[in-house]
Amino acid sequence: MLSYRHAFHAGNFADVLKHSVLSLCLEHLIKKDKPFFYLDTHSGAGSYSLSQSKAQQNQEFQNGISQLWQLTTFPTELQPYLTAIHALNSGKQLKTYPGSPLLVKQYLRDQDYMRLYELHPKDHEKLKTLFKKIQHVRIEQSDGFAALKSALPPHIKRGIVLIDPSYEVKTDYQTATKQLIEGYKRFNTGTFLLWYPVVQRGRVNYMEQQLRNSKVRNILQVEHCISPDSTEHGMTGSGLFIINPPWQLNSQLATLLPFLQEKLSPQYNRTIHRYLVPE
Repeated sequence: MLSYRHAFHAGNFADVLKHSVLSLCLEHLIKKDKPFFYLDTHSGAGSYSLSQSKAQQNQEFQNGISQLWQLTTFPTELQPYLTAIHALNSGKQLKTYPGSPLLVKQYLRDQDYMRLYELHPKDHEKLKTLFKKIQHVRIEQSDGFAALKSALPPHIKRGIVLIDPSYEVKTDYQTATKQLIEGYKRFNTGTFLLWYPVVQRGRVNYMEQQLRNSKVRNILQVEHCISPDSTEHGMTGSGLFIINPPWQLNSQLATLLPFLQEKLSPQYNRTIHRYLVPE
């Protein structure tokens, strides 16, 4: 259950989609001085070196962030994400890729609050080191799914909850969808992002149906695939279910998604961008 390490996949095409959307959601939150709350159920190590052996083994970042790193022309919708990446890498060489917690750290203000959960002991220790002595950040070595019960609702009414399990356990598809719905009931003013891999289309279809059958409204779905659906081992795409998306996000995705498709998978054109459940 603890075999998954995101260091092998850091900066890949799935991270690009997830983190570019997360950046747009954060940009929306900081437009107001009011504090925001951020919860990450599966935080990972927080930061990843792209020169170390894990990242170098498959070099998945080469078909992800590396394709965008040195672009001089790109949509404004990609600016927040690329700005965050450049802030962590001095000079022209791409060395470090942020996990979601480090990405959010760049937006964190004195009035904001973050809760991070990571079960893997080594990644948990790295996460603690990364956020050492930073106020308003709480880090726990525990099951992030359970945290959705214990940590919600927060005392702050604005915020983002990112649910980002590894899906190394098949039941994660069912658990993640259930916890998304239950978490929303506790914090219905927040924005929820549930990331999912496309490995077998039937599992994604199951998640979609569960969300349609729930009483949750205002669910946006975005998906980027780099190859056709397959029954073989391996991820062919990834997506996000977004509850309570910021009001501009839908139109921003209409520009962002085709651009990512063009740059990261020009040989295969399949995306999903729709309201799975309307308001």
